[in-house]
Amino acid sequence: MKLELQNISKSFGEKQVLKGFSFTAESGKAFGLLGRNGAGKTTTIRILMGVFPADGGTILLDGKPIDYGRVSIGYLPEERGLYPKKKILDQLVYFAELKGMKHRDAVSAVDDWLRRLEMAEYRNKRLDTLSKGNQQKIQLITALAHDPQILILDEPFSGLDPVNAMMLEDVVKEEIARGKIVIFSSHQMNYIEEFCDSIAILNGGVAVLQGDLRELKRSRAKDVLVVRSPQRERILADFAGSAKPGESDTLLIRLPAPEKKQAVMSRLAARYDVDEIKVFEPSLNDIFVEYAGEQA
Repeated sequence: MKLELQNISKSFGEKQVLKGFSFTAESGKAFGLLGRNGAGKTTTIRILMGVFPADGGTILLDGKPIDYGRVSIGYLPEERGLYPKKKILDQLVYFAELKGMKHRDAVSAVDDWLRRLEMAEYRNKRLDTLSKGNQQKIQLITALAHDPQILILDEPFSGLDPVNAMMLEDVVKEEIARGKIVIFSSHQMNYIEEFCDSIAILNGGVAVLQGDLRELKRSRAKDVLVVRSPQRERILADFAGSAKPGESDTLLIRLPAPEKKQAVMSRLAARYDVDEIKVFEPSLNDIFVEYAGEQA
């Protein structure tokens, strides 16, 4: 499957939230929808889900206008939307039935997911008796039980301890491997880097950076070296003005130009006791701060 949002625009009153935003997501891959609060991510998700229409633009699935009567979407919102006083099984089955499942199939699917996420013992408990992390796992089941074709995850790891986060990572990887279209929206860049093949960074309702994540990282200017050496302080002094401390006892040395890389690396290797020299590759967090640091 291929999902395409083409030139989507949306205004609320005089405020234009989306200004011709487009992206493409494909089955068997994860797409990262990034941006600061207020950039237009939630509006994009709601338009994609058919909660309200766009003012302009088109949503296509496999080249045809999306038919919400035929496509199944699972959504894990950032804010929890379940009933705290209701029994967990009852409301999970209810939400699965709203997505078109028969009662017996819904009960079976919910029980499978409760076991998969180690929540079977809470089957007949009220939601408000669970920890924040376990409530997040129950919320996740509402997005998964009906076996959707498109899965939208908004801050899915919020409130999870490392063990439960690892369990969720496995679930997401399985859904991607099963050929689902998975769309991530998160401020936790390490998870975006782990799962997503491509990203779009929204700023002020427009895509300020978009494309294959690996290619975007490779395309950054290769004008900084990462150096690890026991003579760190000496190198800092000798390269004053172009060197600064990096992470984990490394140094970052900015080159006068990318083509000077070999010359500077040879100079470092000849003059100092160097354990490691490599070209600095920015993290997604670095890229995000560069492109979304100031709201458009």
